[in-house]
Amino acid sequence: MKKINHLKYHSSVLSALLALFILPSACSKEPVREKKIDPDTTTAVTYENGIFIVNEGNYNWGNASVTYLDNSNSTVIQDIFNKSNNRSLGDVAESMSISGNLGYLLINNSNKIEVVTLKDFKSVNTITGLHSPRFLQVIDSNKAYATNLQNYISVIDLKTNSVSKTIHTTSWTESLIRYNKYMLVTSIGSFNEPSSKRVAMILVIDTETDAIIDSIQSGKEPIGIVIDKKEKVWVLCSGGYDNFEAPSLMRINPELRIVEKVFTFPDPKQIPSRLCMNPTGDTMYYLKGGVYQMPVTSNALPAQPLINPDGRLFYGLNIHPVTGRIYVSDAKDYVQNGAAYQYTVTGNLVKQYTTGRIPGSFCFTRNSAK
Repeated sequence: MKKINHLKYHSSVLSALLALFILPSACSKEPVREKKIDPDTTTAVTYENGIFIVNEGNYNWGNASVTYLDNSNSTVIQDIFNKSNNRSLGDVAESMSISGNLGYLLINNSNKIEVVTLKDFKSVNTITGLHSPRFLQVIDSNKAYATNLQNYISVIDLKTNSVSKTIHTTSWTESLIRYNKYMLVTSIGSFNEPSSKRVAMILVIDTETDAIIDSIQSGKEPIGIVIDKKEKVWVLCSGGYDNFEAPSLMRINPELRIVEKVFTFPDPKQIPSRLCMNPTGDTMYYLKGGVYQMPVTSNALPAQPLINPDGRLFYGLNIHPVTGRIYVSDAKDYVQNGAAYQYTVTGNLVKQYTTGRIPGSFCFTRNSAK
């Protein structure tokens, strides 16, 4: 994405603008480190049963990349797009989504979506006609929505891998979540305006007609959105890049389209980000220096992190959709290669991995729990 110095957290806007029964698993005192694979052997590797780490890369450097983790044998392969396509992925990789056997990589500053096969990660199409794409949510086998930094949402035809039309909005859009036939999308406000003038809201879109039918007012800069097991929607608001107001966590009733509860963070300068939900829909996670864990039934924000940063710059966060394990990345100094860590649901370190530069998000295949 187009990075601005005053924003250093993802899902917030720019540089850092996401069981069943939880499967238990023991861990040793010493974390298992990755087994690096010889680049000459990567032609025999498939990418259908693992975890992708999307590395943003440096703004305007064109060094975005994807790191692949195979949990079954602790194999780590770096820069798999370049290996499979003999070209750079692009400039600032924001996120990745999967539909069927295809992966969709949203490359923010390159204004495109790279479509790859999960089997060999070869590009089958490049979707253009976007403006700093942010996140993609699949609706069905035919259609998906992609948010943009400018005032529209792109409707993606998954059969032709192209933009079929756009949904006009009044501002830039960020995170999105499906609720029944509706898509709830966080709308930040005008990109070039201060937070005081931005009108932040949650847009309600009818996915059958692609029409915005309603909106719900939110705190400033709503950057994350998840849904729990009782179908309550939670929205994490940063308070604005200029610390206009205290950050907040809101619970919304999507049926009545009203805000039911608001938790306010005590320090406006400690900005939370990367709101995630566990597989059973009863526990949320977010970053605020460390990794915080919060049951959806809690009456207060957690006072202490589940996982302390211990000098690391935690930047990306996601929860495995089957095991519930916690994956968090370390951007280090934003120049050298980063790192990623896998933790149990109780916060015990299991594995650690080397990544590319500025690891910002994780994407899981259906069979990545092995």
